[in-house]
Amino acid sequence: MEKSARRISAAPLLLLFLLCSLHSAFAGHDYGQALSKSILFFEAQRSGFLPHNQRVTWRSNSGLNDGKASGVDLVGGYYDAGDNVKFGLPMAFTVTMMSWSIIEYGKQMAASGELHNAMEAIKWGTDYFIKAHPEPNVLYGEVGDGNTDHYCWQRPEDMTTDRRAYRIDPSNPGSDLAGETAAAMAAASIVFRHSNPAYSRELLNHAYQLFDFADKYRGKYDSSITVACLINFVQDELLWAAAWLYQASNNQYYLNYLAANGDALGGTGWGMTEFGWDVKYAGVQTLVAKRAGPHATVFQRYQQKAEYFMCGCVGKGSRNIQKTPGGLIFRQRWNNLQFVTSASFLATVYSDYLSSARKSLQCSAGNVSPSELFSFAKSQVDYILGDNLRATSYMVGYGNNYPQQVHHRASSIVSFKKDPRPISCRGGYATWFSKKSSDPNLLTGAIVGGPDAYDNFADHRDNYEQTEPATYNNAPLLGILARLGGGHGGYNQLLPGNDMKK
Repeated sequence: MEKSARRISAAPLLLLFLLCSLHSAFAGHDYGQALSKSILFFEAQRSGFLPHNQRVTWRSNSGLNDGKASGVDLVGGYYDAGDNVKFGLPMAFTVTMMSWSIIEYGKQMAASGELHNAMEAIKWGTDYFIKAHPEPNVLYGEVGDGNTDHYCWQRPEDMTTDRRAYRIDPSNPGSDLAGETAAAMAAASIVFRHSNPAYSRELLNHAYQLFDFADKYRGKYDSSITVACLINFVQDELLWAAAWLYQASNNQYYLNYLAANGDALGGTGWGMTEFGWDVKYAGVQTLVAKRAGPHATVFQRYQQKAEYFMCGCVGKGSRNIQKTPGGLIFRQRWNNLQFVTSASFLATVYSDYLSSARKSLQCSAGNVSPSELFSFAKSQVDYILGDNLRATSYMVGYGNNYPQQVHHRASSIVSFKKDPRPISCRGGYATWFSKKSSDPNLLTGAIVGGPDAYDNFADHRDNYEQTEPATYNNAPLLGILARLGGGHGGYNQLLPGNDMKK
């Protein structure tokens, strides 16, 4: 009884603390600062020879022999998460989404002073993809493998793990990998069209070849690169690549491909409640929804499925997307925020499409205005930045309360520049992984996996489901943060054929 009385008397103090924390968290966000930090994260993920203007100074050169055993130069690219493997499919999706962010909201990025940094982040990826595509029907899709890599806890600079390179070719196809890489090259070619026309053309030529390879030699890449161990569609990447190739080239062949294959490949049939690096349908549908012309009836079906996704996001669809009690999209416990940033980006882009067309979203539970759809996207970003009951920012280095024990090899081990003594494979677990203190290196801008279905979060390095970051968490966020910080309108208004069907 006495303990109960003490709990009751402490309740007002707890409530006051929560209210103070929430007031601090909800006081508004510096989206420009968040954008700068989110781009900076990509520099911490770089593999290869680091440039003279590298801003994340606690990192050093790494992976300098990648591809050598296979007779190919695969130095460069990105480590996609907290490990040291270079996975081609999520890396390509990351580049596609960074490029889409600039295509839509490049003006805002330029106004914030971050356009150059964002373009450099894209080029770090596309330079690697050019190396990884040495022949029209050959694409290297992975360097290293998760089994040996996850056995070790080492800085990238110290890697002693197997750095074998894995490829796809006509005998061992991978339409999903080749298709996503084609999409990345095509989208990036738009980004560099004016500033570096020769590079843009080079990227587009690679995209043409990769699409042909993906379409002609059908197959799942994890059947060819078995260490990838993925569950993935193939058809969505073919449509995704075709959509981006049409955006980049205005070549009617790719528009016809989208129309002719929309039903067979699922673009007009799949109603989705997620969008991410392994499921692209909602992204394809959003891109194609604004198309008009001779295939209008087919593209209307793409648009219906895009709106199915949007209605589900705002809770007014026939099948709504699950949310936590605090209002965050929830798809799965492991790295849930990847789905939050991707869905929020689509909602942001689609709200601007609707505004440009002076239309509203037609949902089964009523119409949704463009501003309401955009408010949903903003609410998700604000939650990530700290507007939640925990008053926790899930972007490392943003705000006053963010994850301190990130599941990330490089940030959790003392910098190679401070102590160059090699970290052994298992020694890293004993010395650094098990430490309960904060990371010695701040992984600025990283979006971690995030809270569970009940808004709970445990900031522990061994809690990889919640504390591991990934490049594909950050990539869609670039566009939303630029839009939130800079207002409506971007490069999208300058591209041919980008008006939503009137």
